[in-house]
Amino acid sequence: MARLILFNKPYGMLSQFTDRGTMGSDRPTLSSAIDLPGIYPAGRLDMDSEGLLLLTGDGRLQAQIADPKFKMPKSYLVQVEGEIGEDSLAALRRGVQLKDGPTRPAEAERIDDPALWPRDPPVRFRKSVPDCWIRLTIGEGRNRQVRRMTAAVGHPTLRLVRWSIGEWTVDGLQPGAWREAAAGPAALNPRFRKPRYPD
Repeated sequence: MARLILFNKPYGMLSQFTDRGTMGSDRPTLSSAIDLPGIYPAGRLDMDSEGLLLLTGDGRLQAQIADPKFKMPKSYLVQVEGEIGEDSLAALRRGVQLKDGPTRPAEAERIDDPALWPRDPPVRFRKSVPDCWIRLTIGEGRNRQVRRMTAAVGHPTLRLVRWSIGEWTVDGLQPGAWREAAAGPAALNPRFRKPRYPD
């Protein structure tokens, strides 16, 4: 059975083991939290996003997780600017037009503020502008897609936490922590069961 690591990537960390962008950069990388040989990220998570990152040394499993053609659902808890309404949620569910083409239909619903770990640094709030949380599940993974989708319906993203990929979740993992998980055929079954979300 392939080895699979579930990692809660903190805000501000690169989703790679080395920082190839800048000589002498002090940006944190995966190597500061994970010291395991022969594993690599299956997909990526932007530096300013948090939450679940899967790592494996199995190329086939890596492709099944990261390649959009397998349509593995990815769920995000998203704090957005403003009070999002049903019209905006319906637009996300239908799919929105981005510069690189329309998105696939998504699952989108407004949720109560989730019980998450504090972000470091905290989100900057403006007293004059309200905010709220949504849960968004997509089956593709374009560059900064969730942020672009919420902006397209008039609600810029303030905080973005990837909660699950398929049936694997970040539940119980603090930022910077990881655990090993099963990666057998059952976990990759396309009959997706919704994961447990934070209260």
